[in-house]
Amino acid sequence: MTGQPLNRRDFLRQSSLLVAGLGLAGCATMKASAADKELFKISLAQWSFNKRLFKKKQPHMDNLDFPAETRKLGIEAVEYVNQFFADKAKDKKYLAELKKRCDSEGVYSNLIMCDRLGNLGEPDAAKRKQAVENHHPWVDAAKFLGCQHIRVNARSSGSYEEQQKLAADGLAMLCEYGDKQGINVIVENHGGLSSNGAWLAGVMKMVDNPRVGTLPDFGNFRIAKDEMYDRYKGVDEMMPYAKAVSAKTHDFDAEGNETHTDYMKMMDIVVNKHGYHGYVGIEFEGGGMSAEQGILATKKLLERCRAKLSA
Repeated sequence: MTGQPLNRRDFLRQSSLLVAGLGLAGCATMKASAADKELFKISLAQWSFNKRLFKKKQPHMDNLDFPAETRKLGIEAVEYVNQFFADKAKDKKYLAELKKRCDSEGVYSNLIMCDRLGNLGEPDAAKRKQAVENHHPWVDAAKFLGCQHIRVNARSSGSYEEQQKLAADGLAMLCEYGDKQGINVIVENHGGLSSNGAWLAGVMKMVDNPRVGTLPDFGNFRIAKDEMYDRYKGVDEMMPYAKAVSAKTHDFDAEGNETHTDYMKMMDIVVNKHGYHGYVGIEFEGGGMSAEQGILATKKLLERCRAKLSA
């Protein structure tokens, strides 16, 4: 400033320059914020460590060690499997210790994968109701740990249409309980008709509850012994209802690509086509390398996909 009074023309000129400068700064800030925001987040499915947790591989791992082992690998969110603490769903002291360890490691608990609790699509009404009730303690445990979801299975028997109706009925009942605790009930493609994307999408429509959703798994598309469903088509059909995603891996080539799934093609479906930006859970099931090596290889692949999709 010169100390000289401004005429109206100079005042308007300097004001416009100031506004333009602020506008450019604002745009730069918005671009930086957009760039800083990750397209999706990465979590770790506990099943990746199943051999160590089942004591089949050294070093053995206890369920309570899972948060620390996850943090060591540079991952900040976990997906539990109820099989590894099957008798602890109602044990508040145990759950409090697990939560304490997560908190101390800065690890977020996203979901609990629930198995061996009965079939939610059981044809017998009493058994179906019992299967629903068997999941209740795990809904409560998920709430206690700070999770958003429990992952369930939609097994049934009968015709295509009959199984849809039965599975929808069981899921609807479980969603009523989940809603009381603020917990979502999400279904994984896990064999049989659940691995048929169109069938599972139809079940979601029948339930028609905001608490129900899917967990598309990139590898679980075996409908029968000699029948496989197209994995890209299946994920595409399930993604409109997805509340979590499972990045299944088995083997990698010399360039670090998964040999069974084209990850760039799959993640383009997940992120660009369906606008999903939640957690993608690493689930390594391969051999020929340690669980830690497989997890890190999957993490690197997902990060590479994220960088390319962000470009």
